Amino acid sequence: MADMESFREAVTAWAAGGPGDRARELAGRLAVRAVVLLEGPSDVAAVGALAARRGRDLAAEGVCVVSMGGAMNVGRFAGLLGPPGLDLRLTGLCDEGERRYYARGWERAGADQQGFFVCAADLEDELIRALGVARVEELVRAEGDLRALQTFLRQPAQRGRTPQRQLRRFLGTKKGRKIHYGRVLVEALDADRVPAPLDGLLAAL
Repeated sequence: MADMESFREAVTAWAAGGPGDRARELAGRLAVRAVVLLEGPSDVAAVGALAARRGRDLAAEGVCVVSMGGAMNVGRFAGLLGPPGLDLRLTGLCDEGERRYYARGWERAGADQQGFFVCAADLEDELIRALGVARVEELVRAEGDLRALQTFLRQPAQRGRTPQRQLRRFLGTKKGRKIHYGRVLVEALDADRVPAPLDGLLAAL
């Protein structure tokens, strides 16, 4: 039975240069109405966690959340899925440093330039600021990563960095850690402390 994961896989294959027939067929069968274009899987984990907290099933709502494997791929995905291609509604979340890729991709696809949301540095930075350093350290301890964090903080490269920057860097030091904490940090947020870019994205869907 086809599901949103099948559509996501078909879109990824299409963006990699494969045929688009499967994606087109699934878009119609699944009544896909919107696509969320994200840089990587940690962003997908965070968006999924917030949607679940709010009692939403994005797939059932016809929303496909896509990890593009980097912001530089956004033009390709936007062209295939937006007005020039499947004509689905586009939205997304990006880092401030990657804003230009999203803006260019949206412009070339003829999509609404207000359709994507920008994090000040990146989503991890937004979540750490929302929770506070002490709370994030508590979560790291609860997840069994305190020793790894302590070892990381002893590295000479971390001297002089703020605790927030240290934690942000720590989350990216091991494969899968950013994905795991994308979910963990979102689940720990107070309802009124959700970072504005992430909150805005969910509210727009």
